This record gives sequence, C-alpha cells and structure tokens, in this order.
Amino acid sequence: MRRFAVAVIAAAAAIVLLAFSGALFGHSPWSLLSIVASGSVGSRFALASTLLKSVPLLLTGLSVAIAFRAGVWNIGGEGQFIVGGLAALVASRFGIVASLAAAMLAGAAWASIASAMRLWRNAPEVLTTILLNFTAIHLLGWSVNGPLREHAGQYPQTDLAHVALPEIGGVHFGIVIALAASVFAWWLLYRTAAGLRLRATGLNPNAARWAGIRVGAQLARAMAISGAAAGLAGGIELLGVTHRLFERFAAGYGYSGIAVALLAQLHPLATIASSLFFGALVTGAGELQRAAGISAGVATFGQAVVILTLIVFEHVRADR
Repeated sequence: MRRFAVAVIAAAAAIVLLAFSGALFGHSPWSLLSIVASGSVGSRFALASTLLKSVPLLLTGLSVAIAFRAGVWNIGGEGQFIVGGLAALVASRFGIVASLAAAMLAGAAWASIASAMRLWRNAPEVLTTILLNFTAIHLLGWSVNGPLREHAGQYPQTDLAHVALPEIGGVHFGIVIALAASVFAWWLLYRTAAGLRLRATGLNPNAARWAGIRVGAQLARAMAISGAAAGLAGGIELLGVTHRLFERFAAGYGYSGIAVALLAQLHPLATIASSLFFGALVTGAGELQRAAGISAGVATFGQAVVILTLIVFEHVRADR
C-alpha cells in the first residue's frame, strides 16, 4: 500500500510541477491542466492517441521491470526496440505472427550480447546495454540509407511493411498483445518456480547461489526475456503505427520504459496504469505545444520529476 501511495504522489508531483511551470510562459496552471486533459482523454481521437503511445511504453516498461527484478540493469531497451523493428520488417513478408516472433527473437539476441559480455568478461550491463543502444541506432541509420532504403530512393526510410496489425475501434491489435504480455509477466514472476528463481537472484545473488540457483543462467534468462519484450514493442510499433522504418523510429521509448517501470514499482500489472499515465502525458504535451506554444519536451520533464520523486522517497525510507 505504501508503494502505491508513493507512486501516486510521484505522478501527482509531475502533473503539479508541469502545470505550475507554465507560469514561466505566462499561462494559468489550470488552463494548462485543462489542455493536457483534453489533449489526452478529452475526445475519442485523443484517447486513441494515448492508447497508441501507451502500448510501446507498456512493453518497454515490462522489459525494465523483469530485468530489474532479477538484478539485471538493462538500459538497452532503445536498442532492443530498434532491432525488433528491423527484424519485424524483414520478416513481415511471412505474416504478422512471423514478424512479431522475429522481433522478439532479435530483441532477446541483442540483449543477450550484454549478458555474454558480463558472464565472459564481467562487463557491467549498464555500460554494454547503453553502448548497444548506439550501435543499434547506427545500424538503423545504415539500413534505411542503404540496403533497406525505399525503392523510390527519395527519403532515408524503408518501404512499407508487407503486413499490418488489424485495428479495434481505431486502436491496433497490439494493445491486446501488450496487455497479455503484462499478465504473462506477472504470472511468470509471481506464480512460477522460474519467476521465484529470477526474483531471488535479484534480491540476493549470493543467497540464491547458496540455495543452488545458477545465478549466471538466471541473469542471462532475465536479460533475454527483457530484450524480447522490448523487441516486441518495436515490432508492434512498426506493424501498428509507423508501418515503415526511419532514422528516429525509436523516439525514446526504450528510455521512457525506465520511468514507466519505476513508477509501477517494478510490478508487471501496475505497469499498465503507469504506461497509461505516461502515454497521456505525452499526448497531452503534444496538445500543449499546439494550443499554448509550450514544447512537447515537457513530457520528458514529467518523467524526470517522477524518477526524482521516487528516488527521494527511497532515500528517506533507507535512512529510517
């Protein structure tokens, strides 16, 4: 209950500071809150936009939550998201299922590079996953300017994917997949022996090792599952939203997933509400830019406020 209260306070702090920061631009805080609300849930179109933004946030948030629960600091969601999109595009000629499966496998394989570096050379995954992000970004840039560039050759982007996700009420079917993934992650972590081993490794790897758990194998497994979730996010974004790849395809979803997971207190089911909150924040910020001339980058400010508030509460708790 306390963790839930802390998450609510962090989200409220982000909204309050976002609103009152508008005073610097000469706007009333209440008018800004009204614009954010109307831009995120005030109409059917706004609600659909919020849900579309929430899907990749939910999956990258799950990616972070699973990894962090196992004590693996996967900061590479951005890169795993990108390679998932690349794999999904290449495999799209074989159908939707094959495309999404390829996205998950690519994300898992990309994340597993960091696992291999940790187990082989004890390289910290915080560093290797960040470096792999940059590698994936350059791989995407090379692909859309080179072998995967559209046949027309006018822009640095790919041709359309061969398949697309079906829509349900203006929202692509990826939302159902993301919700199912959230339930599956909860079941895996809290209702299976494999999940218990993952959480035990995250809580105390030395104790887990003494209990007969193969800690190295658990770290590799957690990283692969985490990467698969981020890769799936990339595949769904491609088949459901952009339908083609371009240089700024990821749009920061991998990094935003960290804020989503932390606000959810690393709980898979709570990640649903957390992703909806950040999805609404992003779409509401877009409306702020259109209606009030305030940069949509304030959504990033809101994410920062959430993380800093959670850090403060965690520090206060640790000092008691």
